[in-house]
Amino acid sequence: MTAWHTTGTTTIDPYRFPGATDDYLLPAPRPGQRVPLPLEPADRRRLDLHAALTTAGIAPLPGDLAAIDALCALDDTTHAALQRWITRTR
Repeated sequence: MTAWHTTGTTTIDPYRFPGATDDYLLPAPRPGQRVPLPLEPADRRRLDLHAALTTAGIAPLPGDLAAIDALCALDDTTHAALQRWITRTR
């Protein structure tokens, strides 16, 4: 069996993307240039819930978005318990 060897650079298929010779990586954003827009509590809870589901290996289905919206409307204490239940190790 042959072992796979990968290099640190990303290669692009020249037949699929003609004219593309190398990957263009964007620089990291500077914190001082970010627009200071605070998240609404429901939006923060939605991001936290998606992160907890992703960490647990649970992919929400498209029909689950209404349930996620309903869960994000709950208070922070209930939402913390929900995240604890999802991410609890067995």
